[in-house]
Amino acid sequence: MPACHTGTPLQRQLTGTAVARPTALDAFRQARRTFLAGDRVDMQALARTLNVDRATLYRWVGSREQLLSEILWSLIDPTIEKLRKAHCQPGQSATPGPSLAVPGPSPAAAVITGTVRAVIANQGMQRFLDREGDLALRLLTTKASGFETRLIGLIGELIREEAESGRLTAAVPIDDLPYVLVRIMESYIYLGLITGEHPDPDRAARVINALLPGPPLG
Repeated sequence: MPACHTGTPLQRQLTGTAVARPTALDAFRQARRTFLAGDRVDMQALARTLNVDRATLYRWVGSREQLLSEILWSLIDPTIEKLRKAHCQPGQSATPGPSLAVPGPSPAAAVITGTVRAVIANQGMQRFLDREGDLALRLLTTKASGFETRLIGLIGELIREEAESGRLTAAVPIDDLPYVLVRIMESYIYLGLITGEHPDPDRAARVINALLPGPPLG
């Protein structure tokens, strides 16, 4: 009888006989699904689900805080990108104000207020804030994770692009706006943790619209 020949890893993958092994990306995807379902991301449970030891999992994703930071960024980054594509296209104009001489909110304002609404409406995010509020604030609003720094950079890119396009005429210096806007977003998204009030995107919208007017339409 001829000896059994198992072939190369490539051949086994091509024939579908290779044993699939989890990767760091699998760990991220599983953790992200857990987060979006409103459940706590537990490193031991995640390692068990992937059938790897905890040392391997930590080597893949870093600490639990680092993993959560990447999950949070994976939610807000595409949200902002989607809103930019919807509101910030060439030829699009700001929303009309109460008169042609008074500018309405700019497309940039629509992006930022839309982001605030999306975060407040996200079930996984709200469960995370309710369950681990102190950790959430540390990851999202301080230099502990780099999340806020990335968000300020992304908002800054949006503001500069919109100002250069002529769709934004803000009284506040452009270089100062990204930090201010991110802090306003945080203040209203995390209102429950700060004051105990229910998050209200309409209140955030009024402030953001005032800071980011479009050009006069007249």
